[in-house]
Formats: sequence, structure tokens, C-alpha cells
Amino acid sequence: MGTLWAWCVFVALEDWVLVHEWLVVIAVAFLVGVWACGRAARDVGVADHSAIVWDEVVAFWLVLAFLPTDWLSQLAAFAVFRFFDIVKPPPIGYFDARLKGGFGIMFDDALAAFFTLLVFAIVRSVGL
Repeated sequence: MGTLWAWCVFVALEDWVLVHEWLVVIAVAFLVGVWACGRAARDVGVADHSAIVWDEVVAFWLVLAFLPTDWLSQLAAFAVFRFFDIVKPPPIGYFDARLKGGFGIMFDDALAAFFTLLVFAIVRSVGL
């Protein structure tokens, strides 16, 4: 649900928030997320509880900030990001298993965002 909410917020604000402003929001949200996600995990007693979705929100905003604004690109990005976030292929799973606390919660989703953007860059470079 966090990724879907992030998409809705991004679409609602994309006409008023410039890319460089999104990047500032994302950077601040990441830092706040390190603290907030770590605190939430500690309070519920689960390292990365499924109710903690701020990591998905921030990471998907990062993806959307670098993609075209058409809905088809965003829908494809949603699917690719969710794949990386759920499956956690290497090296995402490696870091997910080893990094703990708020930074670990935020970092594996940031990696999923990176690999999502990498997929889009590769697709664009081969002309698809």
C-alpha cells in the first residue's frame, strides 16, 4: 500500500513540485525515515514489520522523480519496483539480511529504487 500511496501523492503534486524540490523532499524523508522506521520497528518488536511502509514511499518517489510522467511508464515502474522490493534479488537481499535498524529498513528499498531505475535506463538504451 505504501508504493500505491506514494504514486498517488506524486501524481497529485507533480505539477507543482519541481524535480530538484522532489530530490530535497526525498533526501529529508530518507533521513526522517531512518529514525522513524527504526523507532517503529523497535516499538513493535519486529525488525521490518509489514506495517512500516515509509521506506517504500520514499524509494518510489525517487523512482518517479527520474521517470517520464506518463501513466504507462509509472505503471511499469510500479511493477518493476514491487518486484525488486518483494523478491529482493541479490544484492538487495544481501543487504536486507545484514543491515538492521532504520537504515537497513530504508536502504533495501533505496536499492530496489536504484535497480528499477537501472532497468529503465537499460530499456531506454536498447531503444525499447
